[in-house]
Amino acid sequence: MTLQVPPPPSISPRQLALMRIVASMAWSDGNLAQEEVDLMLQRFSGLFAQDPEQQAVLQKELRDYLMQNIPLEESVPKLQTQEEREFVLRLGYEVISSSARTPEEALINAEEADAYQRLVGLLNLDAATVQRLETEAQAAPSTDSVIDNMTAHLQQFFAQS
Repeated sequence: MTLQVPPPPSISPRQLALMRIVASMAWSDGNLAQEEVDLMLQRFSGLFAQDPEQQAVLQKELRDYLMQNIPLEESVPKLQTQEEREFVLRLGYEVISSSARTPEEALINAEEADAYQRLVGLLNLDAATVQRLETEAQAAPSTDSVIDNMTAHLQQFFAQS
């Protein structure tokens, strides 16, 4: 049985690196929950596509790529800016805290916590920045404007690249 590689998505390699890092966080416990997939597809299609029709098409393209579990160590070096590093840490934290495997389990399980600490180390962000991003992620339902603001900055950045 041969593994079929999905066609490349209509995003840049830098954008794909952002998505793969966050997806790696979601995969860290060996389980990719539907809540995690939905959150990533919503955030990344909103970041990488301008109108609802483009976002719907992009969500279909990206779904296959979310199923690939690429190691953090392979994707993190592809990040080029502080904004990208902060974006993946904040969204990665939001994704791993979006679901638990069982009702009795903490939202962030031991495997996810370990992967998150690896990501923090690979990103080389100072403690104050990490704390600020975690606080923003925890307040996400009431402060989507923070993600919207980061998304706007990244959209401007990708438009200039």
